Amino acid sequence: MSEGIALIEKKMRSTGLSEVAIQAFLFQYQKLLDNDTGLIPEEAIQPIAQLPSLDERELPEGIGDYLHQTLVLKLNGGLGTSMGLEKAKSLLRVRGDLTFLDIIVKQFLQLRASTAPGLGLFFMNSFSTSDDTIEALLSYQELGDPKRMQLLQNRVPKIDKETLLPISWPSNPALEWCPPGHADLYVCLYGSGLLKKLLDAGKKYLFVSNADNLGATLDPNLLRFFAESGAPFLMEVTRRTPSDRKGGHLARRLDSKRLVLRESAQCPEKDLDYFQDIDRHRYFNTNNLWIRLDRLFEELTAGAGYIPLPLIRNEKNVDPRDKKSPKVFQLEAAMGAAIECFDGAAAVEVPRSRFSPVKTTNDLLAVRSDAYEVDESFRVGLRAKRRGVPPKVDLSDDYKLVDQLEELVAAGIPSLVRSRSLTVKGPWRFVAGIDIVGDVRFENGSGEVREVKPGLYEDRVVEG
Repeated sequence: MSEGIALIEKKMRSTGLSEVAIQAFLFQYQKLLDNDTGLIPEEAIQPIAQLPSLDERELPEGIGDYLHQTLVLKLNGGLGTSMGLEKAKSLLRVRGDLTFLDIIVKQFLQLRASTAPGLGLFFMNSFSTSDDTIEALLSYQELGDPKRMQLLQNRVPKIDKETLLPISWPSNPALEWCPPGHADLYVCLYGSGLLKKLLDAGKKYLFVSNADNLGATLDPNLLRFFAESGAPFLMEVTRRTPSDRKGGHLARRLDSKRLVLRESAQCPEKDLDYFQDIDRHRYFNTNNLWIRLDRLFEELTAGAGYIPLPLIRNEKNVDPRDKKSPKVFQLEAAMGAAIECFDGAAAVEVPRSRFSPVKTTNDLLAVRSDAYEVDESFRVGLRAKRRGVPPKVDLSDDYKLVDQLEELVAAGIPSLVRSRSLTVKGPWRFVAGIDIVGDVRFENGSGEVREVKPGLYEDRVVEG
């Protein structure tokens, strides 16, 4: 134990990481040594039967005062490696020539110009996304120096599964490190001194969301609801569907009466049926969070700069591309788990439209299609005729990577505004003028690329 702690402290200090970051990681490391599973049995919680809900409404009067005290922070540490990307995922084109980053910035600038000149914007970047993001933001001169909009995520050592010591990998030392999860936001805000500066500047409210969630706009109605609720921490949740059965859910501790997030890794095996019952446990976390900065500062000060969150222990190979390389633990914590740490924390049910992440090329093709539109405020959403239901896109592994998807739709993106589902199996190429209606499947087992001819395809299977 003492050897591991000493090696971790030396390793992290040598790279200039703050003492707060070091102590936060050692807190999680101690949980690993203690074999702390963090399990939450069903008998320790009660389901949430009902929550206040809030649909989008007209811009409320007097919202400007709240907006002047508000900051928007986008979690922007991911590379999108699962889709074959090597730059910041936020630089991926999602609508025409607009990237995630373009949409975020244009939304911010439009709201700042029309309503809230004091509104602030930050990006929490990782070491992998920092340079790309700063370079891209330089094209928006009205933002000022993009380096002043950055909160740089910490990095933490990977832990050898066999020895429980920091892994050494001389052939590629960069692989000895990993990100500590979104909960590092709290450590970074405090350890960098930024949180204190924001409070001194009169900032009070923080809205946090993932950069790849196109539905996570700064909704003034939600801001007003949060500000007037008096809650220190507000989580946006939405109803679980059958596709969300294996995802985490919101509940309430029986002993403390506080809200708690239970992830699948925290559920005892005997309780899995309860966990996957979406009628019993109805709500999941969108990772759109609203936080009172003054209350966050109080909690972090009381906790020596970090919040004591449950450990997430991910088992990986030290080299993700080499399945024979040694097994390591990557120690993380979830940002939303902090809901349990604030007395008076609350949750609000929001429309599913506020949870529209682009995680796969399936999602990307749907968002690029005419099933979605961009409004005058640069908000991306489903067209009204979709009635809130996105088309289901299922692409085979031939299109798992963005480059492969680009080849599929190089000559044209099919119309999906009237589609229920689009399935593409095998090598195909779309051209302009393709209209998909109802449920359509393209199946090609020949191994040779087939071209989809222009025209209407409705409730049918097309074989190559």
